[in-house]
Amino acid sequence: MGKTHLAISLIGAICLMTMNCQDQSVRAPDGSGDGLIAADARDLHSYSNPGQVRVKHADLDLEVLFDRKVIKGIATLRLERASGASAAPLKLDTRGLTINLVEASSDGTVFLPVEFMLGDSDGFLGAPLEIKLPAEAASARITYETSPEASGLQWLDPVQTAGRKHPYLFTQSQAIHSRSWIPLQDSPQVRITYSARVRTPPAVRAVMSAENDPQSPRNGDYRFSMTQPIPSYLIALAVGDIDFRPLGARTGVYAEPSVVDAAAREFADTERMVEATEKLYGPYRWDRYDILVLPPSFPIGGMENPRLTFATPTIIAGDRSLVSLIAHELAHSWSGNLVTNATWRDFWLNEGFTTYLEGRIIEAVYGRERREMEAVLGRQDLERELSQLDERDRILHVDLAGRDPDDGFTLVPYEKGALLLRLIEETYGRERWDAFLRGYFDHFAFQSITTAQFVAYLKKNLLDSDPQLAARIRLEEWIERPGLPEEAPKPASDAFAEVAAAADLWMRGERKLAGIPASGWTTQQWLHFLRSLPSPLPGEKMAELDRAFGLTKTGNAEIAHQWLLMSIRSKYAATDARLESYMVQIGRRKLIKPLYEELIKTPEGRKRAEAIYARARPGYHPITQTAIDAVMKP
Repeated sequence: MGKTHLAISLIGAICLMTMNCQDQSVRAPDGSGDGLIAADARDLHSYSNPGQVRVKHADLDLEVLFDRKVIKGIATLRLERASGASAAPLKLDTRGLTINLVEASSDGTVFLPVEFMLGDSDGFLGAPLEIKLPAEAASARITYETSPEASGLQWLDPVQTAGRKHPYLFTQSQAIHSRSWIPLQDSPQVRITYSARVRTPPAVRAVMSAENDPQSPRNGDYRFSMTQPIPSYLIALAVGDIDFRPLGARTGVYAEPSVVDAAAREFADTERMVEATEKLYGPYRWDRYDILVLPPSFPIGGMENPRLTFATPTIIAGDRSLVSLIAHELAHSWSGNLVTNATWRDFWLNEGFTTYLEGRIIEAVYGRERREMEAVLGRQDLERELSQLDERDRILHVDLAGRDPDDGFTLVPYEKGALLLRLIEETYGRERWDAFLRGYFDHFAFQSITTAQFVAYLKKNLLDSDPQLAARIRLEEWIERPGLPEEAPKPASDAFAEVAAAADLWMRGERKLAGIPASGWTTQQWLHFLRSLPSPLPGEKMAELDRAFGLTKTGNAEIAHQWLLMSIRSKYAATDARLESYMVQIGRRKLIKPLYEELIKTPEGRKRAEAIYARARPGYHPITQTAIDAVMKP
């Protein structure tokens, strides 16, 4: 860490510890920052120089070439110069891009070639693209081509899709994967509007995180516009055999034809979720909220791309029991998309707030008990993960200097962040807390902020109003120290208490499985029941459970995950075929990574994991491949 970075970090730490954060800012002495920048706001994961030359709008012309697995693109960037920076170059982020031509224009009409330099490539940051601009230049145009190995793109052959007739492409740009398919200032601090023309084979449809027209004909030529400014990681594209079903006046679902009707039934409450969130936290500011259900290789549960959430098909359970993921991605329309983390160190400002809001949406639509069950499971998952993480990764304001920002995508920013916000709610009361949150979203709307800025706003607009209550919240410990403070809320569920009691009685031989009223259980109750059992279980107990409830054949991906994890630990061979098909067919990291981790704990398990991974890896997304490669290292 250089002196500039150290100085900024120290100011941010002092700000948090003293709770004196108003107007804390520093000037980067090397001139590469934003001039006056908030404490701790330097983005260590971008080569760009938005403090001197900032991209304000991107106009994209993209040609999708399935045969070569590349995108040929032209990115025309509208620029804004800072005062006194007329001689500064434009610095962009790239990763694996071939740059064919760079031009500049003073009027947006006549473009002339200019000098550029593509720097050496770093392992995860990619390569800086520095463009020498004439002083009067208002736009830059880059003609480029992506690599077939671009980390932000996944190309699927027809056999890897539900319909098995047409190829499929989708992007996943968070955290810093946008630079692998667009040359831009790939930092959450830089918010841009964008427009795009996307050319594809005529048999498939293109959709983006922008205005989509489900009635547009499939002619291989699609146009899009995003008029609200967003950070680069929220630019998203998908191309495939995609149909649409409306869910409400401003909500709908896109998916492959064989999936779209089941998805529409599963997500039927989406419009109610939007309305519930608006009542709590103010108007929805993105016009429409649609959902795209992707093929099973999608590496995460969901991605909050504005106007068009990307979602895994593993949440289609048939009973709407896993739609908390939709509530989560919808909540990002306020926390993350509207108010964004300024650096990936501040990631908890996105995910902690969103996990908290997710619970409030679930409570509003499905009731308090459902929220509490999910909160209990969330805390259980967090405690388990905290026991496995290095100390540095158990901190909300995580230090990611010199690291891939994907390393910070643990449960800590999600669940620990949400517990902090729940603690503030319980301390100040829901009415005051909700009013604060609504004001927070209004105040910082369409801005990217740091942890220090949030703390300053919290202090001024809530904590200072009652210092006695504020003293109960050890904010510096929550944000800057590892683990969970003692005062962390402990959610509880009466329904879970009954489930745990049933598990205990069965284990002690005092109740038969036929006497357990499991037919009406939710997914959350099933997960708690299975987690309440000893692990490993004797083979005869595993077989008894399987005979009674058909767990090996369950179509619920979350229950199947927990059951397969138990089966590995218990050496229950009856699930062997299901385990392999599950790990080959699903690419969601959350569901498959723990299975690999459990398998490799024994020599025979490692051998089996290696055989499965050899089959599965070609179908996994690059993000999942990287995660499982790390697990499978000798």
